[in-house]
Amino acid sequence: MQTESREPLLNKNLKAILVFLVVVLIISLIFFRNLFFQSTYLLKSFGELSVDPEIAFKNNKPTFLEFYAEWCEVCKEMAPKVSALKETYEEDINFVFLNVDNQKWENYIRKFDVNGIPQINLFDTKGNLKSTFIGNQQEVIIRESIADLEKEVGSQEKILNAEFSEIKENKNYEVTPLSHG
Repeated sequence: MQTESREPLLNKNLKAILVFLVVVLIISLIFFRNLFFQSTYLLKSFGELSVDPEIAFKNNKPTFLEFYAEWCEVCKEMAPKVSALKETYEEDINFVFLNVDNQKWENYIRKFDVNGIPQINLFDTKGNLKSTFIGNQQEVIIRESIADLEKEVGSQEKILNAEFSEIKENKNYEVTPLSHG
């Protein structure tokens, strides 16, 4: 008889613990959602907040051009740094963000020989390429190059980093003999 009375009590305790854990998980997700989803949100907003590249190269301001993709883990990692740079310099510098998955930007991808992302190109006021950064970069290094841009000093330099995402070839728009049913 004693085991029968204990079972409902154990079930009630187990249910209470389970409900408590679910509530804690939901509250944690709500409070820390910016931490979990901030980078993805920033990447999506970059394209929307971007200066048109045609305008950027003609308005006599230095230009920060980033090639990125929303699926790129290194791009997500760099997003908060790039956002901080944008907040600091957006009055003085054009910020252009081009998603490599958008076929519309194919000519820029070829022109600037993009083969890894994120790729950041810095241009002076005349549209001359001054620096190229590929992969994960320290914010301080990019800030120094931006400072050089503002002084209009320095020659073209190439900084490569082995930690970058290779561009995945998007073949959705290609036509093959088998693609016509």
